[in-house]
Amino acid sequence: MTATIDIWKLLAGIAIFLLGMKFLEESLQQMAGRPFKLFLKKQTSSKPKAILGGALVTGIMQSSSIVNLMVLAFVGANVIQMQSALAVILGANLGSTFTNWIIATIGFKFNIDSISFPLTGVFGIMMLLSNKESRWHQWSSFLFGFGFLFVGLNYIKAGVEDTVKLIDLSSLQHYPSIVFLLVGFIITSLVQSSSVTVAIVLSALYSNAIGLFDATAIVLGSEVGTTVKLVLASVNGLPVKKRVALGNFLFNIITALLVFIFLMPVNRFITEVMAIKDNLIALVFFQSLVNIVCIILFYPFLNVLGKFLQKRFIVTDDETLFIHKTNVNDTELAIVALENEVKHFILHSIKFTRDVFERPEDKMLKGAIQKNNHQNNLMEHYEYLKHLHGEIHGFSIRLQNKITDDKEITQRLEQLIAANRNTMYAAKSIKDTLPDIAQLRNSSNDIKYGFYMDTADKVDPFCKNITALLLKPKTESGFDELSEIYKSVTGSYATILHQLYKENMEGQLSEIEISTLINFNREMYTAYKSYVFAIKDFLLNENQAAYFDELPGFIR
Repeated sequence: MTATIDIWKLLAGIAIFLLGMKFLEESLQQMAGRPFKLFLKKQTSSKPKAILGGALVTGIMQSSSIVNLMVLAFVGANVIQMQSALAVILGANLGSTFTNWIIATIGFKFNIDSISFPLTGVFGIMMLLSNKESRWHQWSSFLFGFGFLFVGLNYIKAGVEDTVKLIDLSSLQHYPSIVFLLVGFIITSLVQSSSVTVAIVLSALYSNAIGLFDATAIVLGSEVGTTVKLVLASVNGLPVKKRVALGNFLFNIITALLVFIFLMPVNRFITEVMAIKDNLIALVFFQSLVNIVCIILFYPFLNVLGKFLQKRFIVTDDETLFIHKTNVNDTELAIVALENEVKHFILHSIKFTRDVFERPEDKMLKGAIQKNNHQNNLMEHYEYLKHLHGEIHGFSIRLQNKITDDKEITQRLEQLIAANRNTMYAAKSIKDTLPDIAQLRNSSNDIKYGFYMDTADKVDPFCKNITALLLKPKTESGFDELSEIYKSVTGSYATILHQLYKENMEGQLSEIEISTLINFNREMYTAYKSYVFAIKDFLLNENQAAYFDELPGFIR
């Protein structure tokens, strides 16, 4: 029974420690997200500055994950080159050891209860009482997270110490070091934080449960395990995300294998040459040393590795299905490819809309989409749509420059550009409804919840109807059906507005609630009308499409 309690104490410590890290990351991201991004962008003019910038920002923000996400955004937007991104990641890996230096020097040298409890108690209350948008709330969240970090460490330390008293761990010394390396990899892969793994190992080292040599093997395994998070996040991501994740994995796995071969000499270097006698300091020094070795090892090859990664995930993972295979010089073939790509884009956007409202899977839509890498994450899917929109737009401009005197092709190209643009408008409007949807979906107010359910029920037939139009044979224009859809959309918008004002007059909803519903209704109307315009430009001829431009009642 006692052994069970000790295990739960250890697990509780891990959970509290991770929660503390989460509060630290989120508060720092809110307080200094933009300045840190600007700082990183400025630091990428040279590889040494990029490494230093990655280390400094990670050390301050206490999270290499946040820095890695910044890097992904920069590379995806073509703000920095791949080799600069890799340099930032090298620095971020070194900066991530800063937390462990704090834990080793403070967490085991002082009575951490005297630090953790006041921080957690005082700033936890201040965090709850302060306005979420205020600086007080952000600083309180940061200091509360810092306190929670040490509360978690205290539980981890106590859990390990009690376990050592109950279980004879001397038999572990007979296991080969590869076992300890695998333990470090598995623990870090599961908890997604090398800091937690190091905190556990420091506690075991402090309690004499394991020796320094075995502890270094575990930490070495954690250096590889920490790459798993980025690898998993990139599986369904853009090609650039996969390249960065692969680069980070190669850094850590190659360095870990090299250091593991010389693990005994490295331990001797730390304890004898550097004369570090404190095992806790020796362990965090080892982790920092591993990342310094990684920087020294890969710095000369960053340009080569960057070029190597740029050639990965190009053919099999291109975000477009048709236009990346087509030469714009062949204008007729390019127009056909563009038509197929725009259709592919519209269908993906429709699926995004259905997923936002948690509509049941549409078999017709599922069968029509040839590529769907982002079905489980709404924001990933939206980012994919933005990237696809940009690729189509870029191809359209290049094609436009090649067409000079063919009026028919020019007109068709303009229609496809408009369809691409309006589809993005629709997806953007749907994305902008996400905060309102979360509020309405979880509301205890029957009118607000009913409004959401009514909207979701209308999304289903609308999406099915426009999907059916897109998939009709080319010989059928769909003019009449699209006209009816348009009339239904405008009529529904006016009816809902009238109903909302009526409920406001009857006092069933507050002014703020009415404002939320009106804005939500407008965003949905904008999305619907953008889809109608996208499809009329995609499907109809010039005269039929012009008919919709003259119809009244559209929000411009």
